Amino acid sequence: MPAQPIPADELRAAVDPVRAWLAGEAGPPPRPVLGAAVKTSARWLAQQVPGRSVELRVPPHVAVQLVPGPRHTRGTPPNVVETDAATWLRLAAGELAWEDAVADGRVHASGSRADLGQYLPLPPLRRAS
Repeated sequence: MPAQPIPADELRAAVDPVRAWLAGEAGPPPRPVLGAAVKTSARWLAQQVPGRSVELRVPPHVAVQLVPGPRHTRGTPPNVVETDAATWLRLAAGELAWEDAVADGRVHASGSRADLGQYLPLPPLRRAS
Protein backbone atom coordinates (compact mmCIF):
# COMPACT_ATOMS: atom_id res chain seq x y z
CA MET A 1 0.00 0.00 0.00
CA PRO A 2 1.51 3.37 -1.02
CA ALA A 3 2.22 5.95 1.65
CA GLN A 4 -0.34 8.69 2.15
CA PRO A 5 0.63 11.92 0.38
CA ILE A 6 2.12 14.56 2.63
CA PRO A 7 0.07 17.77 2.43
CA ALA A 8 1.90 21.09 2.09
CA ASP A 9 0.54 22.20 5.49
CA GLU A 10 2.09 19.14 7.15
CA LEU A 11 5.42 19.90 5.45
CA ARG A 12 5.39 23.49 6.72
CA ALA A 13 4.37 22.37 10.21
CA ALA A 14 7.34 19.96 10.35
CA VAL A 15 9.90 22.52 9.16
CA ASP A 16 8.70 25.70 10.89
CA PRO A 17 10.02 24.66 14.36
CA VAL A 18 13.60 24.47 13.02
CA ARG A 19 13.67 27.75 11.05
CA ALA A 20 15.09 29.83 13.94
CA TRP A 21 17.92 27.31 14.34
CA LEU A 22 18.64 27.37 10.61
CA ALA A 23 18.82 31.16 10.75
CA GLY A 24 21.26 31.05 13.67
CA GLU A 25 18.71 32.61 16.01
CA ALA A 26 18.22 29.60 18.31
CA GLY A 27 20.04 26.56 19.58
CA PRO A 28 19.65 23.15 17.97
CA PRO A 29 16.17 21.65 18.07
CA PRO A 30 15.49 18.37 19.87
CA ARG A 31 16.49 15.37 17.74
CA PRO A 32 12.87 14.21 17.15
CA VAL A 33 11.92 17.69 15.89
CA LEU A 34 14.92 17.85 13.57
CA GLY A 35 14.29 14.30 12.37
CA ALA A 36 10.66 15.06 11.60
CA ALA A 37 11.63 18.13 9.57
CA VAL A 38 14.23 16.22 7.56
CA LYS A 39 12.09 13.13 6.97
CA THR A 40 8.97 15.05 6.04
CA SER A 41 10.77 17.36 3.62
CA ALA A 42 12.73 14.57 1.91
CA ARG A 43 9.64 12.40 1.58
CA TRP A 44 7.61 15.35 0.28
CA LEU A 45 10.21 15.89 -2.46
CA ALA A 46 10.14 12.17 -3.31
CA GLN A 47 6.34 12.46 -3.74
CA GLN A 48 6.75 15.39 -6.11
CA VAL A 49 9.55 13.82 -8.16
CA PRO A 50 8.77 10.09 -8.02
CA GLY A 51 11.29 7.63 -9.33
CA ARG A 52 14.18 5.45 -8.28
CA SER A 53 17.18 6.78 -10.18
CA VAL A 54 18.59 9.03 -7.41
CA GLU A 55 19.02 8.31 -3.73
CA LEU A 56 18.88 11.31 -1.39
CA ARG A 57 20.59 10.59 1.93
CA VAL A 58 20.43 12.80 5.01
CA PRO A 59 22.02 10.61 7.68
CA PRO A 60 21.01 9.51 10.20
CA HIS A 61 17.48 10.67 9.46
CA VAL A 62 16.35 9.49 6.03
CA ALA A 63 17.20 8.05 2.64
CA VAL A 64 14.68 8.29 -0.18
CA GLN A 65 14.71 7.39 -3.84
CA LEU A 66 13.38 9.85 -6.36
CA VAL A 67 13.73 11.24 -9.90
CA PRO A 68 12.46 9.35 -12.93
CA GLY A 69 14.94 7.27 -14.89
CA PRO A 70 16.67 3.92 -14.72
CA ARG A 71 15.65 2.02 -11.62
CA HIS A 72 18.32 1.06 -9.13
CA THR A 73 17.80 -2.23 -7.28
CA ARG A 74 21.01 -3.50 -5.60
CA GLY A 75 24.19 -2.13 -4.06
CA THR A 76 25.22 1.50 -4.08
CA PRO A 77 23.09 3.51 -6.49
CA PRO A 78 24.92 5.28 -9.33
CA ASN A 79 23.26 8.62 -8.49
CA VAL A 80 23.58 9.67 -4.85
CA VAL A 81 23.05 12.98 -3.08
CA GLU A 82 24.21 13.14 0.52
CA THR A 83 24.23 16.02 2.98
CA ASP A 84 23.68 16.89 6.63
CA ALA A 85 20.34 17.89 8.15
CA ALA A 86 20.97 21.64 8.36
CA THR A 87 22.19 21.88 4.77
CA TRP A 88 19.25 19.83 3.49
CA LEU A 89 16.72 21.97 5.32
CA ARG A 90 18.35 25.20 4.13
CA LEU A 91 18.18 23.90 0.55
CA ALA A 92 14.56 22.80 0.99
CA ALA A 93 13.56 26.18 2.44
CA GLY A 94 15.41 28.25 -0.15
CA GLU A 95 17.95 29.65 2.29
CA LEU A 96 20.85 28.05 0.40
CA ALA A 97 21.37 27.62 -3.33
CA TRP A 98 22.07 24.13 -4.68
CA GLU A 99 25.09 25.30 -6.69
CA ASP A 100 26.65 26.94 -3.62
CA ALA A 101 26.12 23.89 -1.42
CA VAL A 102 27.73 21.60 -4.01
CA ALA A 103 30.59 24.01 -4.71
CA ASP A 104 31.59 24.35 -1.06
CA GLY A 105 31.26 20.63 -0.33
CA ARG A 106 28.18 20.72 1.88
CA VAL A 107 26.40 18.47 -0.63
CA HIS A 108 28.05 15.44 -2.18
CA ALA A 109 26.35 14.65 -5.47
CA SER A 110 27.57 11.82 -7.68
CA GLY A 111 26.11 10.56 -10.92
CA SER A 112 24.65 12.12 -14.02
CA ARG A 113 21.17 12.53 -12.49
CA ALA A 114 22.25 13.72 -9.03
CA ASP A 115 21.48 17.41 -9.58
CA LEU A 116 18.43 18.27 -7.46
CA GLY A 117 18.77 22.02 -8.04
CA GLN A 118 15.76 22.18 -10.35
CA TYR A 119 13.52 20.80 -7.59
CA LEU A 120 14.69 23.11 -4.79
CA PRO A 121 13.55 25.01 -2.84
CA LEU A 122 10.37 23.13 -2.03
CA PRO A 123 7.52 25.47 -3.07
CA PRO A 124 5.52 25.21 0.21
CA LEU A 125 8.59 26.25 2.20
CA ARG A 126 9.44 29.40 0.27
CA ARG A 127 8.93 32.47 2.38
CA ALA A 128 6.35 34.91 1.10
CA SER A 129 8.01 38.02 -0.31
